[in-house]
Parts: sequence; structure tokens; C-alpha cells
Amino acid sequence: MPHDAKIVSLYRYPVKGLSPELLQQVALDVGQTLPADRRYAIENGPSGFDPAAPVWRPKTRYLMLMRNERLASYRTLFDDRSNILIIRKDGEVVAAADLESAEGRVTIEQFFATHVASDLEGPPKLLSGGGHSFSDDVSKLVSIINLASVAAIETMVGAPVNPLRFRANLYLEGWPAWHEFDLVGESLAIGDIRLKVVKTITRCAAINVDPDTAVRDLEMPAALMRRLGRNECGIFAEVAVGGTLGLGDAVTVEQPKPV
Repeated sequence: MPHDAKIVSLYRYPVKGLSPELLQQVALDVGQTLPADRRYAIENGPSGFDPAAPVWRPKTRYLMLMRNERLASYRTLFDDRSNILIIRKDGEVVAAADLESAEGRVTIEQFFATHVASDLEGPPKLLSGGGHSFSDDVSKLVSIINLASVAAIETMVGAPVNPLRFRANLYLEGWPAWHEFDLVGESLAIGDIRLKVVKTITRCAAINVDPDTAVRDLEMPAALMRRLGRNECGIFAEVAVGGTLGLGDAVTVEQPKPV
């Protein structure tokens, strides 16, 4: 039986490992991530990444929440027009710089060299590769979380679970818990947009970090394995037909056309 859902929140993550930005609507292009999603990363020691010939590298080459939970204590905002990233700590601006200028990149690098020094395996370096995305998957995908599944996890762990732990792009309500696992291979329709669901998302220790407190306070991948036999939550989808989507938009599983 088909279940309709709707988009209740929409996020992008301009700098890998740093805080999400809430969006009201976004334009999606075929085969792409959300605009500026994981556009930048902070290299943690030499990664071999070449901005002139960008190639996917595993997330362990960068600062990220799986290992560097203190990143969650900062709130960031990126402006697409000026390329300026603003970093706040406890409501106060602690750094601001143009990420597309050499001087601005040095400012951000010096900030992290000072404030996350104990986490570093080498000098931090702000990386950008044009249209490259520093996502956890080699393909350019959109990540989706079913909020009913998050509610089911709360029951598993016996504690509230902030959905932002999962760092998804689209958060949906209306599906039963774990319904998304049945959608791999299906096409999701959001107005004229079509998203092809390609895989479920295997979760790492990043989801153990509370995005509000920056404290590693839960063991959710282990709980998922115990209860489900798989440490997965959420799905990845590829943009097959582009367009603009926004909060409140309906999400339906596209039915095959009659022959």
C-alpha cells in the first residue's frame, strides 16, 4: 500500500562536518547534490586531494563528526553570493572569511588550527574543488530521513534523538517507521522532480554526537544492529529530473505507467 509523505525540513551542509543550514526551498539539478552541499571540507593532515583534479576521498581525511565531535559546538552560516562563512560559538562571531579568497582560507585554517588542535593530524587546510562534493558517498546524492524511523530509534535507546544527528538533506513525515527501506529502486515524485532511490544509508559514530551539546552521548549504530540487524537509517537518492522543491511539498512513490 503506497504511503504519501511531505517535506517538513530541508538542510544543506556547506562545510563538511560543520553545522546545517535550514532552507525554505531549493533548486535541484540532475545528478547533483543540493547546491553548495558539502562544497568545502577541512583537510586533517595530507589527504592527496587536488582541487584542480578533484577525486573523492574517504571522510577520514577531513575533520568530521565521527571523530571530531567538538565541531558540533560551532554554528556556521555560508553566503552563496559573497562566499563568506561565519562561525559562531555561544552566539558570538569567532571567525568570518571569504572561502574563495586565499586570505579567507588562511583565516579559517588558523581558526581550526587553534581551536581543534588536539584533533589534528597535520595542518588543517580548507579544500574546495569547484563542483566537487565532499560527501560520504562517491556519487552526488540527496539524503532523506524518515522521521517515524527516528521516533522508533528513540524507543530503542530510551532517550530523545535530535533528527539533525543524521545530517540529512530532506526530513519527511507520513511514512511508517522503516518504510524507506522498501523504496530502494523506486522513484519519488515531488511535483515535477523525480528522485531515484539508490541505497540505504549505513550509519557511523557521527550520529552518537548530540548536535546541540557536542557531547557523544548515545550508541545508536550498536542499538540499530541489535534491534534491526543492520546499522542503517535513511536513504540516498539521485536526482533524475530536476526542479524546485520546498517545505510542505508532497512526496509520493511514482507508480509505473500502464502499458
